[in-house]
Amino acid sequence: MTTQQAKPALQTGQMSAVAIDDNFTDLHPPFSTLQAMAESNRCLYCYDAPCVTACPTSIDIPSFIRKISTGNPDGAAKTILSANIMGGTCARACPTEVLCEQACVRNVAEDEAVEIGSLQRYAVDHLMARNLPHPFKRAAATGKKIAVIGAGPAGLSCAHRAAMLGHDVTVFEAKPKPGGLNEYGLAAYKMTNDFAQREVEFLLGIGGITIEYGKALGRDIALADVKAAFDAVFVGVGLGATNNLGLAGEAASGVDDAIDFIEELRQASDKSTMPVGNSVVVIGGGNTAIDAAVQAKRLGADEVTLVYRRGPEHMSATEFEQELAKINGVIVRYWAKPVEIKANGRLMGMVFEKTALDDSGKLVGTGETFEIKTDQVLKAIGQKIKTDDLAGMEISGGKIVVDHTYQTTAPGIFAGGDCIKSGEDLTVQSVEDGKCAAIAMDAFLKTA
Repeated sequence: MTTQQAKPALQTGQMSAVAIDDNFTDLHPPFSTLQAMAESNRCLYCYDAPCVTACPTSIDIPSFIRKISTGNPDGAAKTILSANIMGGTCARACPTEVLCEQACVRNVAEDEAVEIGSLQRYAVDHLMARNLPHPFKRAAATGKKIAVIGAGPAGLSCAHRAAMLGHDVTVFEAKPKPGGLNEYGLAAYKMTNDFAQREVEFLLGIGGITIEYGKALGRDIALADVKAAFDAVFVGVGLGATNNLGLAGEAASGVDDAIDFIEELRQASDKSTMPVGNSVVVIGGGNTAIDAAVQAKRLGADEVTLVYRRGPEHMSATEFEQELAKINGVIVRYWAKPVEIKANGRLMGMVFEKTALDDSGKLVGTGETFEIKTDQVLKAIGQKIKTDDLAGMEISGGKIVVDHTYQTTAPGIFAGGDCIKSGEDLTVQSVEDGKCAAIAMDAFLKTA
């Protein structure tokens, strides 16, 4: 067994407030007008553009880029927002490198895609900064009432489209602020200047949407009561529970869920007061693990080690995110699984067993172990749905079952976002789910 040493004690003030603020500026600085014009002119405006097919919300990418190139960024923004009302967040946080930009035909000719995400952000930010009237109008009032449970990307997208279609929408949100993952779950350097809340304010400009906070399904509201009071219901509760390691000592001080660490940091008014370990271990291979690891390092942790049970090619985090971790000084150790938490009143270390794939492709332990001395462990090993008050809806594989119209097995109740299996677990997919579900609900109400 090999041992890595580290200083003990979780603490604040590892770095100055100024240094930390510098570490949490925009990961991708916005384009200037000159940069946007130059980049938009690289687009070939393809017919049947593959970038559009690669976008879960099917934004007409060549069209909006052409509008930027001709000096019409507001028109570009309206093209984007008509397909994806949360296009501002998606431009910042969407893994464009594996979606639209990966499909860009410029990759073949020049090995460098058009920077679609940056152009999208330029257009949407330009429109929002002008404080113009909301770009979309509501249809004539239908007299129908829709309930949306969860003010995350899926719920807000559904609420906006339903309001556009003339319905009155009430959103029930468990937390004190709207936005879901956009507000609480994305790295602070991806969502600077309180953009998540500014985007929600913009979205609500359509009118016809009321949000009630502190209303959690199963705790404060019952699904049966909501269904009785509304003509249709959309469930966009996300994945509110986290997976456990199943090891003794998991409740020790210093062992936390990465999503809670990210949320606390996002809500901190002064990031220099955020406690962080000297030696931090992050367990997981997804974007949440990367976000937690990079932010721990940027808060001043001496050493951050990300441990993943398989190889880099198996990680759900994109290549860009994996490289981001490394350039921020995160140590990445592959092919290792946690087997023991060492704690004696406080966290002291973790023991890992090296892993490999056997002849059948099954992941197995090799019997060889190593220990990392650590004072903070952040678990990013996946989330699962809270089944509180989901009676009447079929759950399969840890997700709510829906049909092609996003309707659950409970008539009149629809669902979307991370709580269903419709595609990638991404903000952009949740936005698409909410939009499509609202359109399906509108059709349902017209025939009910």
